[in-house]
Amino acid sequence: MSERRRAVAMIAAVLGLGVVIGVAAGLLTLMLYGIEHVALGFVESPEQPGPFATPSWRRALSVIVGATLAAVIWWLLRTRSAKVPSVTKAVAGEGMPWWQTIVHVLLQILIVGCGMSIGREVAPREFGALAGQRASGWLKLNAADTRTIVAVAAGAGLAGVYNAPLAGAFFAVEILLADVTLRTVAYAFACSTVAAWVGTLIKGTHTFYDMGEPSGLFTPDLMGFALVAGLVCGVAGAVFRFGSSWAERHHATGNAILWQLPLAGVITGVVAIWVPQVMGNGRATAQMGFGGDCDWALIGVLLVSCVVKGVMTLLTIRSGASGGVLTPGIALGATLGAVLGILWLQGFGTNSIGVYALIGACALLSASQQAPLMAMCLVMELTDAPLNLFVPVCLAVAASTVCAQWLGARLDRAGAAGPKPAVHA
Repeated sequence: MSERRRAVAMIAAVLGLGVVIGVAAGLLTLMLYGIEHVALGFVESPEQPGPFATPSWRRALSVIVGATLAAVIWWLLRTRSAKVPSVTKAVAGEGMPWWQTIVHVLLQILIVGCGMSIGREVAPREFGALAGQRASGWLKLNAADTRTIVAVAAGAGLAGVYNAPLAGAFFAVEILLADVTLRTVAYAFACSTVAAWVGTLIKGTHTFYDMGEPSGLFTPDLMGFALVAGLVCGVAGAVFRFGSSWAERHHATGNAILWQLPLAGVITGVVAIWVPQVMGNGRATAQMGFGGDCDWALIGVLLVSCVVKGVMTLLTIRSGASGGVLTPGIALGATLGAVLGILWLQGFGTNSIGVYALIGACALLSASQQAPLMAMCLVMELTDAPLNLFVPVCLAVAASTVCAQWLGARLDRAGAAGPKPAVHA
């Protein structure tokens, strides 16, 4: 293929995939809202981010039924058909079976809509990777170009579902490709931008997390807070990253998923009696941080929400469910940042709790993902935060990423020196 034809094929793939993935992202979002409406009697929004008004019996029934149904279908999918690889493996060249991937994607939306504690962002990324592979095959692209197209299409899935083109592009070039060249950046931004725009035509657009009207003023004390919060959230992010990796390595396989995933649904339902914000992808928990007040009584609620959300997310992954940890990570960072902000305001009263939650969310997500550009942009886009706040956010992210990298290496060595993982039936 000549260089000119190659360029035309790549541009056509990028733009066409942006449209297809944007449509899919919009439909997956509407599917999530529909499941929430049927199962829990609400549709998430900034004003109602969680099923707080839903009766506890209905919350429990929703997660138990959803987890049980997903367990049976996943068991059939994983033991009776072709395996669905991760997005990372798909970028590396492993083929994604088409109908198994579609079922896998829909199951993730199902369990999130029913209230299981896990993120939904992996589903559109998997669809994007599948579409990227198919488009590359039709256009007869070489292996290098196929790898690029699959990565940018997966990133476009993230952009489309959250209206976050910057995060989607950086997810592709920073995490999947680790190749920040002019060409890959241009392809990633084009595909993510088209997907985000087309997605909004179907699902609409609104601020995902409501921070009120935050000030974009970064004072010396806010910079000091950013440094402190970065270190604290760096530690928490490293622990969450280690825990999610452990849960993924030890997740239920074979027949074990038939009882472990429903059991996780039962536990989630019981916990949700007292902590309803634990349900779903983390939006309800995070909103408590972003919309919090400087109230000492709120510290206990935020800390409980943070710990319970983290534990239940790891339990859900450990039980065999597939899904993401981006929005749960934002939830942990927002609540932890809000707690630190309440304490900080006792000595320095110059900003809102929402800003402290924003800094915490960016710092912890950067630490847990080891992807500062993607993490910062995702949180900033989801909150529609003032661009000036990139200044303290960048400081917090720098501190958290370095701290998490240092601590993570030690946790990984300690984990490698521990007992060998058990084999699940």
